[in-house]
Amino acid sequence: MAKQYSKRKENPLLIVGSGAMACLFAARFSAASIPVTMLASWGEGLESLNKFGVCVVGPNGKEQVYPVKAIQDPNAVRGVHSALVLVKSWQTARAAAQLFNCLSKDGVALTLQNGIGNREILAQTLGAQRVALGVTTLGATLLGPGRVRPAGDGVISLGVHSRLAPLANMLREAGLVVESAPDPDVLLWGKLIINAAINPLSALLGVSNGELLERPTARALLVILAREAAAVAVANGINLPYPDPGGAVETIARRTASNHSSMLQDVTRRAPTEIDAICGAIVRAGEQVDVPTPVTRTMWQLVKALVRGDPSGAYAG
Repeated sequence: MAKQYSKRKENPLLIVGSGAMACLFAARFSAASIPVTMLASWGEGLESLNKFGVCVVGPNGKEQVYPVKAIQDPNAVRGVHSALVLVKSWQTARAAAQLFNCLSKDGVALTLQNGIGNREILAQTLGAQRVALGVTTLGATLLGPGRVRPAGDGVISLGVHSRLAPLANMLREAGLVVESAPDPDVLLWGKLIINAAINPLSALLGVSNGELLERPTARALLVILAREAAAVAVANGINLPYPDPGGAVETIARRTASNHSSMLQDVTRRAPTEIDAICGAIVRAGEQVDVPTPVTRTMWQLVKALVRGDPSGAYAG
């Protein structure tokens, strides 16, 4: 056991990002005594993480702090075998460039990000063999630099990859529920459809997920958006993980009623959103198979108009 721990010290688990999900995962690993390094560029986040660690705020307001190491220079850590990519989709290209310098030749970068296209962006720089796809239903809210509030339990579904076993074992050691997904694209699209309905509406209206169900017009739009995205998925040969997209999105909104979507959190702090990788990606995929997505396109443009999203001056993960 001591030898295994020593190996991790030499080749630490790397989390790319310092936002809500990155902090959530870092805290879980730290609590399980698994050494973790966070690679990020957000100055305030880096300073807070190194000085105080990750602060997890429970539903009753109780706080628990977990020590982590945070760095800005990817050259400060080399030979990493397992990396977890948890930056926003618009930061994926930068993350890929950073990982190119520190991920070992036989290593693997696992993306659990929202939207579609992240795996492909990572693979362009790292090579397909060094990239793995996963999907998670875990959620979290960033309360400030290094401060996170979990949004309930969830599952991590991992695609089949020959290099994922060490990371999957660490996730389980951290008390997370890990499942194998023969076709993670099915789950990725399943989550994308839900996000494409809930995220833009909650961001534009400034309300929690559950509030969308209390407003008849918003509820109707939820169903329309889910069905538009589902039509695109089916036309692209995806067998969805649920039979009724409209019913599925209502169920998730009800189950996460008190949650503020990640897109609403971004809009609130005037940060760039992932709308291009969610609604924008659906519109583009629909165009390729001649499936119209007029409501999704409108949501895409409205959210882009709401936040100009200059990444150079915003929270950078």
